[in-house]
Amino acid sequence: MRIIGGTQRGRLIKMPKGRATRPTQDRVREAIFNIIRKEIPESAVLDLYAGSGAFGIEALSRGAHTAIFIDKSARSVKTIKSNLLSLGYAAPRAQVFKKDGVGAIEAFGKVSAKFDIAFIDPPYHKGLAKNALLKIDACDILAQHSFIIAEHFVKDPLPHEAGRLSLFKQKRYGDTVVSFYVRKG
Repeated sequence: MRIIGGTQRGRLIKMPKGRATRPTQDRVREAIFNIIRKEIPESAVLDLYAGSGAFGIEALSRGAHTAIFIDKSARSVKTIKSNLLSLGYAAPRAQVFKKDGVGAIEAFGKVSAKFDIAFIDPPYHKGLAKNALLKIDACDILAQHSFIIAEHFVKDPLPHEAGRLSLFKQKRYGDTVVSFYVRKG
């Protein structure tokens, strides 16, 4: 998989071995970043269910101030750390945690962490994206003027509203849907 923009454009990143990780296709990732390109510089990014870390790494390459990567798979965490090392990204700018997505959201809420952009790409068919949206809202981990990007299977639709979060844009790419949420008000 390649980084598609920014200072690391064209560099390759590794994917976790095995079939448990479903990478976001380059064309989908490029479309997402075309939509949010003005929001990336100096942002704090949360890459939840990170897999290879492609989303957070892409954000760092395009000028994000920090990126936090969360995945409960030891294989994914090892891959993300390897990718960050090969690209020269280190703490505190890039941090990786082996943790369940909802558990990580709760932990960030307890320390009043705030993110400008949250990317959610959980395994399909498990209701994890909806649960993550509701938990993000309940734990108040979004900075002012922030948004959430949720990637999900077309047959696993997300609600138009999740607590104080409201769907404002949705794009379909084959069987993949990308939903963008903002906080109401």
